[in-house]
Amino acid sequence: MKIQQEQIQVENQKELASHKESLDFLSNKLAKNNHDVDGIISKLAEFQVAIPSWALGAGGTRFGRFGFYGEPSNLEQKIEDVGLIHSLTQTAGAVSLHIPWDVPEDYKAIKEKADALNIKFDAVNSNTFQDQANAKESYKYGSLSNVKQAVREQAIQHNLDVIKIGDKLGSKALTVWLADGSCFPGQNNFQTAFQNTQNSLIDIYKGLPDDWKMLVEYKPYEPNFYSTVIQDWGASLMLANGCGDKAYTLVDLGHHLPNSNIEQIVSILSLKGKLGGFHFNDSKYGDDDLTAGSIKPYALFLIFNELVYGMKNNPQNPELAWMIDASHNVKDPLEDLIQSLEAIQESYAKAMLVDQNALKAAQLDNDVVKCQEILQGAFRTDVRPLLEKARLNNGGALNPIKAYRSIDVRGQLVGERGKNSVATGL
Repeated sequence: MKIQQEQIQVENQKELASHKESLDFLSNKLAKNNHDVDGIISKLAEFQVAIPSWALGAGGTRFGRFGFYGEPSNLEQKIEDVGLIHSLTQTAGAVSLHIPWDVPEDYKAIKEKADALNIKFDAVNSNTFQDQANAKESYKYGSLSNVKQAVREQAIQHNLDVIKIGDKLGSKALTVWLADGSCFPGQNNFQTAFQNTQNSLIDIYKGLPDDWKMLVEYKPYEPNFYSTVIQDWGASLMLANGCGDKAYTLVDLGHHLPNSNIEQIVSILSLKGKLGGFHFNDSKYGDDDLTAGSIKPYALFLIFNELVYGMKNNPQNPELAWMIDASHNVKDPLEDLIQSLEAIQESYAKAMLVDQNALKAAQLDNDVVKCQEILQGAFRTDVRPLLEKARLNNGGALNPIKAYRSIDVRGQLVGERGKNSVATGL
């Protein structure tokens, strides 16, 4: 379904007076501190985060999955849902497909559907962490790192096929995440597994179009709990460097051991020009699929502080591919994604309020207290009126969640798709 602009305007009128009052108060306060309010709003309006196709249906765990009425049952409906989120937030202007879960049956029709909703195709994601129907070889003991050449060749060919699919849709990047690893000591030779992975990635890299990037993702554990081949950013960086200038490290917020200093990782990768992409989510223990900013909002802000600094001071680093990577089992996925987009935009806006010159001066004076006050002063600022104004300027909803519920989007989806619709590929 498509939310009409008139429906959004009706909902906006209910909150417009309150929004203007809050925005005027905040703008006056920020202007006194020499902040370019219009510039911040403009950057927020331009900032786009891709929605993964697999996050649009109910998620699940190893123990169960609880579906809901109106779930998207095909790629066309998933793109419609992304368009719906984008119409409300004006921040979700791209979709990231997972292959083979979302192979288009009609490329022309899918592209026309996306174009009509102002949706672009972001990085395409390969899948060698589960066996596919009619596959000759099994990935039970790894894919790109497997000791058997036939398995590695099958995984390499899958990635090359994914590139071809993405190229037809206008995508410009391939994301490679591997489940490869071992569950028990002695199961794998660490060096052999790493070298096999490097050689396999090089073969995939050779198939990249000239204007594409390869994003190498890492994760310390799961589904293997003794070792993972690409376990951290150092391993990812070495593999990317071993492929070439078009290969980069991809940082997923949930793919770190507890208390990892992710902002430091982001900063160094940006300095070296090797930060290629960023996946947003949050976690409490080992689950990396929670709503962005729902558990550790200050950590998300600190990461964005480094991202903003890097975007301004590290021209050697390319533009980043931003994506949400979350899939929850108890929320309406569309509401969950809207909440993540809000948290991401909040952290971005707060990071733009950090006085970098004052922070640098405090750092040079070793004034630790002053450094903390500068950062926390920006973090404690309620920037939601700026986000609202950015959405309003682009034709979005002042309050996307409230508008979503007021327009009864889920009820309309149930009516259009039927109460028995079930998400695929999840």
